[in-house]
Amino acid sequence: MVPAVLAIAVAGCSATNPPRRIDDACSIFREKKGWYQDASEARKRWGVPIPIQLAFVRTESSFDGDARPPRHKILGFIPGSRPSDAKGYAQALESTWGEYRKAVRGGADRDDFADAVDFIGWYNARSSEICGIPRDDAYSLYLAYHEGPMGYRRGTHRNKNWLLGTARRVATRAARYDSQLSQCEAELKPKRHGWFF
Repeated sequence: MVPAVLAIAVAGCSATNPPRRIDDACSIFREKKGWYQDASEARKRWGVPIPIQLAFVRTESSFDGDARPPRHKILGFIPGSRPSDAKGYAQALESTWGEYRKAVRGGADRDDFADAVDFIGWYNARSSEICGIPRDDAYSLYLAYHEGPMGYRRGTHRNKNWLLGTARRVATRAARYDSQLSQCEAELKPKRHGWFF
């Protein structure tokens, strides 16, 4: 009985393990079958490039579907509360995820990669519409993702040097993922078979 329970637990954990090489777009998609199709569908639906989706997930959770903000420490070692209820690949807050579920996908889960990249696409498309940010501007989209579209419009990010630095890293990662993807995207696309396909 115990070995069966252990096997199920291990199988469950391996399903959410991050890819081995999280800074290589081609390696990510070769290892995680189906993720390219998920990201491609989000791109088609929301107009947000796949490299930007990957850069957001890399920055927010390092591709860990179970990621949560670290707990505060009481007396330096006792685990306390978490600073927010952010969770999953996109580190979406419960309230924002609720908006997304109501507007787009009722049964979406924050620990599901397809739902997370669709959420990132939806959120960034919304920021693009509200703030006038081009959907391929990873730097500005990330600032609006962190501060919210209204915070971005008010300029709440301007004096947060740590956030500006993070947004620069997101843009750099997106550019790197874009370069990598240009080398392997043809092999990742579903093969067309037959005369009618």
